[in-house]
Amino acid sequence: MTSDKITLSGNFQKRPFWFSIINSSWQATYFLGSKIKLDKDEMIRSARRITGLDDLGKDFSDEPLERLLWSVNEEANLHAVGRFITRQRFISLLSIRLRAEYFFRRHPEILDQPLYPAWIIIGLQRTGTTKLQRLLAADPDHRVIPSWEVINPLPLSLDEKVKDKRMAVARTSVRALKLLSPGFFAIHPIEINEPEEDILLLDVSFLSTTPEAMMNVPSYADWLEKTDQSSAYAYAVKLLKFLQWAKPAKRWVLKTPHHLEFPDLIEKHFGEVHFLWPHRLIYESVPSFLSMVTYNQMIFSDYVDEKKIAAHWVRKTGYMLDKALDYRAKPGNSDKFTDIYYNDLIRNSEEELRRIYSMNGGLKQDLMARFEKHEEENPHRKYGTHQYSLADFGLTESDIDKHTFRYRQFITERYGR
Repeated sequence: MTSDKITLSGNFQKRPFWFSIINSSWQATYFLGSKIKLDKDEMIRSARRITGLDDLGKDFSDEPLERLLWSVNEEANLHAVGRFITRQRFISLLSIRLRAEYFFRRHPEILDQPLYPAWIIIGLQRTGTTKLQRLLAADPDHRVIPSWEVINPLPLSLDEKVKDKRMAVARTSVRALKLLSPGFFAIHPIEINEPEEDILLLDVSFLSTTPEAMMNVPSYADWLEKTDQSSAYAYAVKLLKFLQWAKPAKRWVLKTPHHLEFPDLIEKHFGEVHFLWPHRLIYESVPSFLSMVTYNQMIFSDYVDEKKIAAHWVRKTGYMLDKALDYRAKPGNSDKFTDIYYNDLIRNSEEELRRIYSMNGGLKQDLMARFEKHEEENPHRKYGTHQYSLADFGLTESDIDKHTFRYRQFITERYGR
């Protein structure tokens, strides 16, 4: 385990002073037994006690959680608050699964439904994926997963007469994030009624890249990349079916960069899909995302190393892009993609939306008015300017080039940029 704290560059806003005080005070009492345990069996017992349910489903596997917990305990160097947040989050994910199995048994018609057709946004992090999804969410025919719902896809109470408290939980979570990481919202604004990434549905199976974006878990990340993740996608479809059963629409609009690595699993499990792929100059999108990961990891650990983050994610980015390009190169697959360039989306979203809606009978004027209203209420850089550079991470353009040759060649051929 790392023995020395890493000094972050000046571009990263320091955590509030009180946060460090809480951590140091808490950790000073570890000798009294106050260190939070991160143990699989204990967390499963806690989730069962909280929900009053026992069944995690016949397709639940212990191995992903075991692998993740080993990596967290041995490699992540979590501070006291980080351990507390992680335990609560894992118990919440287990509880979601318990509640899901309850609803699937009670309402078998949920899983009998076909999944809606889907537009799936799969661009790299920091390429306009959030802006695009939030624009498309203004279409009343579209089903998205707002932040309050993705945190808890299933009602917290099994009694349908009890008031749903999921929005209140989400508001508390957003307030906590603003306190813990004041600079985060300039990177990725979180609003409880706006859509969030469906990668959080994969988290319920403990098979996703979320952990490696939040903390240093190299062993888990290495294992994950070599592991079949069909079970996570299959279960995510079950959760999507519950969500569309609870609130019907006509089409899913989903997004997460995670899907770049698995378009074949999307096709296998989701049925009728079309991929929307936003692109941005790679020398801008990569350091922007590295900055986001750094802010994430600062919430969980005092041992945050920008250069280690860069080494992991620059290679990972190239790997994800290559997987998507491999899939796209197969006969017939190119037609399943619509490309959007970041600068075009920022400068003239109407033109990009018209291209997308050409697949759906064209863009009607009343719908365009909805998009324009959304743009007015959510201007670019609403929460401030996000500052970052390759130099923050000890990188040069040539370091990015080593891992992204095929993608840069693809962009040059398509856009001449």
